[in-house]
Amino acid sequence: MKNSIKKIAVLTSGGDAPGMNAAIRAVVRSCVYHNIACVGVFRGYEGLIEGDFTALDARSVKNIINKGGTFLKSARSKEFKTPQGREKAYKNLKEHQIDALVVIGGDGTFNGAIVFNNEFDFPIVGLPGTIDNDINGTDFTIGYDTALNTVIEAIDKIRDTAISHSRLFLIEVMGRDAGDIALNAGIGAGAEEILIPELDMGKERLLSSLKRSKKSGKSSSIVVVSEGDQIGKNIFGLASYIQENLEDYECKVTVLGHIQRGGSPSCFDRVLASRLGVGAIDALLAGKREVMIGLVHNKVVPIDLKESLKGSNKIDSDLIRVADIISI
Repeated sequence: MKNSIKKIAVLTSGGDAPGMNAAIRAVVRSCVYHNIACVGVFRGYEGLIEGDFTALDARSVKNIINKGGTFLKSARSKEFKTPQGREKAYKNLKEHQIDALVVIGGDGTFNGAIVFNNEFDFPIVGLPGTIDNDINGTDFTIGYDTALNTVIEAIDKIRDTAISHSRLFLIEVMGRDAGDIALNAGIGAGAEEILIPELDMGKERLLSSLKRSKKSGKSSSIVVVSEGDQIGKNIFGLASYIQENLEDYECKVTVLGHIQRGGSPSCFDRVLASRLGVGAIDALLAGKREVMIGLVHNKVVPIDLKESLKGSNKIDSDLIRVADIISI
């Protein structure tokens, strides 16, 4: 199988995540190590359809391991969702004599890869690149650790204002379907309450908790809210509800938004991306296809791409218990 792969393409798709550049770098340099040609695809699947390719070598990816975002750019492609679009992409791959594809992204990226592989039996390996940490089969996704550190830094700064003015701050973090960022950042930043999609706290319980905090002597509070939490219609509606029922608090809202997706990747994300990038090429040379490369108990392992989409890793119940105990 090793001799049958002469050229590999790599792309990034969906939302950007810190560490994507480090992953690209590892894929390219692993290809060079194994004497395999490597091609970068600009703008994800859209670039695959348009044939927007560039040859990459070891020097092409110098000085990018510390850069956030993705130098190959990213985009969401409506055309790739059509059979005609995927046919164009396949023809471009064959025309450029590309034998395998490495895709870096989240569940949308992996869904596209599965459909493409089913139609054309084309070798594809996925790398989990998303700050939400919502991919099954890996303990961590590329970008998650950096996003956590960004959130922690922001909450620490907001707490200074909360303390100075005796305010209650609701801070919304990313995590439409998974509460990993909210839960871990909430514990790390000493939040009084944490609201996540996996656990319906309910408005009354939240009010009771905040009242207890006030009675215990707390003059300010931080509540970290995952964007996917359903306790209120949205975070602003929740703030209004709290304000109406807790007159003792002045309630403010901060939505951290896309600041969480940017920035220089942490050391952990750089190392994770490097390990998974090398693992992707190892997997292809071992004859594997339609797999994702993940990290399980600090070991790089391949997992069936379909398995990675069977739901995110379950939230850690021990962390929820820890959050309840230390927030009193």
